[in-house]
Amino acid sequence: MLKKNVKKVVLAYSGGLDTSVILKWLQDEYNAEVITFSADLGQGEELEPAKIKALELGVKEENIFILDVKEEFVKDYVFPMFRANAIYEGEYLLGTSIARPLIAKKQIEIAAKLGADAVAHGATGKGNDQVRFELGYLGLNPDITVIAPWREWDLNSREKLLSYAKKHNIKIEKQKNKSPYSMDANLLHISYEGQILEDPSKEPEESMWLWTSSLEKTPNTPTYLTIEYENGDPISINKQALSPANLLKALNEYGNLHGIGRIDIVENRYVGMKARGCYETPGGTIMLKAHRAIESLCLDREEAHLKDELMPKYAKLIYNGFWFSKEREMLQSAIDKTQKNVQGQVRLKLLKGNVIVVGRSSSESLYNEAYSTFEEDEVYNQKDAEGFIKLNALRFIIAGKNKAKK
Repeated sequence: MLKKNVKKVVLAYSGGLDTSVILKWLQDEYNAEVITFSADLGQGEELEPAKIKALELGVKEENIFILDVKEEFVKDYVFPMFRANAIYEGEYLLGTSIARPLIAKKQIEIAAKLGADAVAHGATGKGNDQVRFELGYLGLNPDITVIAPWREWDLNSREKLLSYAKKHNIKIEKQKNKSPYSMDANLLHISYEGQILEDPSKEPEESMWLWTSSLEKTPNTPTYLTIEYENGDPISINKQALSPANLLKALNEYGNLHGIGRIDIVENRYVGMKARGCYETPGGTIMLKAHRAIESLCLDREEAHLKDELMPKYAKLIYNGFWFSKEREMLQSAIDKTQKNVQGQVRLKLLKGNVIVVGRSSSESLYNEAYSTFEEDEVYNQKDAEGFIKLNALRFIIAGKNKAKK
């Protein structure tokens, strides 16, 4: 479709400098009616100012969507991912990656509802998010037109954006004590990029971290938690049933108190370059440890090992933006099948950045003390191990004898 053929566009909108400029730019360059969508993913920011800014820029009130999607985000995106124990490149818990498909889904739904023929986002041409958004859009509606202003315009610096905003009377509020970093936050995590972090040899300032206490300031006494699981998902903390979003929020608070969930990594972006990023995922770090602990009781050995082999592929699909792909859905079905009997309680000790498993129990436990005991038992014949070992060693024996002939 040519620019002149775009009549309505749904913009993923935060109300900040970038997306406010994009809103005006879409109106001018495409002569299109703009619909804004702002998602409350638990990022802790007030979204009402985004509505005010959109109104000031000429967006009709009925075209401004601010949706609280916290419960859907955790229940339908975060929890399925944690059933897989998904980690990208050994450390990253995919906090930004997992939020993008939900935003894309809501934009496509709004576009269908209001008859929009295009969607737009504010991701740059260097990052992963452009891929995640657009694979989401096209996976849900292959006929939608996608507008990525950062790949079209020449406003490629903050100075040019500010100049454009001034020229078009776009109000940009100066925020006191604004972080210099490029940041993204939702209920699962907060990320930091840019500035001093672009030199991977430099340690980030302590003041950068917003979600977790420094280890030097954490309590010297531990906090004990019991998390209950049902079908692979956490459902309560210390016997108090909580909704998915409220449960993750509570775990974030525990993790914050004890300095849990900070990482500083250099990751391989899908678009090709390496990037240094710092992340805080306090509640997610606790959930991962607890989930693996309950699985250790409830999963068969080969089931658990195969699941671990599939996990890096699953994590890579999410990182690269393939949430709505057939292969991710196929893996999800296999993963969810393993979770049917993953239920029970995990007791944790939180202290000085550590999540320590101190107990686990399940009505579906495959742990059998009668077989596992180091004391005398009546169910296991230790002599059986001799034949088991010889059969497993048979190929070594044959190869060794063959080598001895030479």
